[in-house]
Amino acid sequence: MAFPFDLRRCQVLGLAGTAFLALGGETAGALPVQDLLTPASAQAALGLVGVYFGVVLLIAAWVLLGRLVRGPQPPTPRALLLVLAVWAAPLLLAPPLFSRDVYSYLAQGAMVDAHIDVYAHGPAQLGGPLADEVAPMWRHTGAPYGPAFLALASALSGLTRGELPAGLLGMRLVALLGVALMALALPHLARHSGADPAAALWLGALNPLVLLHLVAGAHNDALMLGLLGLGLVAARGPRPLGGIVAAVLVTLAALVKAPAALGLLAVAALQIRAGRRPLPAVTTAAAASAVTTVVATAVAGTGYGWIRALSTPVSSHNWALTSLLGRATGALLEHLGSSLAPLAVPAWHLLGLAATAVAIAWIWLRLRLRPVYALGLSLLTVAVFGPAIRPWYVLWGLFLIAAAAPNTSVRHRVAALAGVLALAVLPSGGPADLGQLVLAVSGGVLGVVVLWQAHQAAQAPAPGRTA
Repeated sequence: MAFPFDLRRCQVLGLAGTAFLALGGETAGALPVQDLLTPASAQAALGLVGVYFGVVLLIAAWVLLGRLVRGPQPPTPRALLLVLAVWAAPLLLAPPLFSRDVYSYLAQGAMVDAHIDVYAHGPAQLGGPLADEVAPMWRHTGAPYGPAFLALASALSGLTRGELPAGLLGMRLVALLGVALMALALPHLARHSGADPAAALWLGALNPLVLLHLVAGAHNDALMLGLLGLGLVAARGPRPLGGIVAAVLVTLAALVKAPAALGLLAVAALQIRAGRRPLPAVTTAAAASAVTTVVATAVAGTGYGWIRALSTPVSSHNWALTSLLGRATGALLEHLGSSLAPLAVPAWHLLGLAATAVAIAWIWLRLRLRPVYALGLSLLTVAVFGPAIRPWYVLWGLFLIAAAAPNTSVRHRVAALAGVLALAVLPSGGPADLGQLVLAVSGGVLGVVVLWQAHQAAQAPAPGRTA
C-alpha cells in the first residue's frame, strides 16, 4: 500500500514543519544580541533540534506535494498559492533564521536616513545598538546593494524610527511582497515557455529554500526576483510600452542586487521574439534602463558609489568553489615557500569571473530562442562560480528554471540540489561547531523517524481487517 497523501495532508505536514521552525528559532535563530543564548544552553540545543526537525518535515511535505503536482489530478495554481500562504504563515512573526543579513539591511537603511555614505562606510560608522546587531565580519564593509533597495530600507528606517522589532517585521513584509510577486509571475512565465504552471509554482515558489531564506531569512533576493519576474512577464508582448515597463522593472531589480541586470538580455530577446525589430528592442531597453538608474539613484540620494560597491570584498573563508580552490592553492604555495600564496584566492576569483562570462556567452548562443531558460541558467552560473555563495543564491537561477525548464529531468536535478541546500545552514546564521552539528543531525533524524512511523502506521491494516 502506498503512503496515503493528498493536498490537505501536504498542507498540514508543511505547516507543522514551519511551525517547528518558528518555535525552534525563538531560542536557536539569528536573535538580537541581547536575546542570544550560548550554543551549549539547553534552550538553544532544544531549539536547534526543533528547527531541523521542522526542516525535514517541510522538505517531506514539499516532496509529497511534488508527487501530487505530477499526478493525474494535479492541484490548481490557486490551490498551490493557498498552500504557500499556509506554510509561510508561522514564519511571519518568527525571529530571523539562517542569517543575520536582515540586521545589515536595517543598519544600512538607518545610515542612508542619517546621510552617511553607505558605500564608503560599514555599519560601524553608524554606531549604537543597531550596528551591534550586524555580524562582526560585515560591520566595516560598505553596502553591496543598489540604491533602489537602500531607498526602501531608508524609508523603513524612518517609518519604524529605528525600533528593531518593527524594522524586522517591515523587512519580512518586504520579503513576503517579493515572494508574492514571484508566485504571481511564475504561472505566466511557465505558460509562455510551454511549461506546467503548477510545476513551476511547486519548484519556484513552494521550494523550501524560498521559505527558509526568503521568508524566514527576510533576504532582499526575494524583492529582486519578484521585480525580475514581473519584468519578464511585461516583456512578452510586442508593444514598445511593454518593453519599457519590462526594462524599468528589471533595472529596479538590478538596483536591489546587481545580478538581475542580466535580465535586460532576456527583455530584449523576448521583445524580439514577440515581433519587434532587434535594434528598437535593444535601444528601448537600454534607454529605459539608463533613465531608471539615474532617477532611482537620485531619489535614493546615495550617489553612484554603488558602482564601486560591485567589487565589495567577500569573506575569504566562504564556501564558494573559487574560494575553496584559492585556499587550497594558497596552502600548497605556502607549503612550497612561494611568495605568490596571498595571490591565490584573488586569482581564482578572477578565473571564476572569466569562466562565468564564457559560460553565459555559450548559454545565450545555444538558447537564444529560450530567453527565460537561458537567463535562469546564466544566473545559476553566476551563483555557482561567483566569489561568494550562499544557499539562497541558487534561487536566482532556480526561480526561472522552474518556469522554463524543458523537461522534468531538469526540474528533478534542480529540486534535489534545493533539498540538499535546505539543510546546509544553521538557524543562527553562524559557523557550526561539532556539538551544533550533532544537534542538527539529531533533529533531522528525529524528523525522518517520525515520518517513517507515520508511513508504517498508514500501511498497517485497520483493526478487524486482514492485510
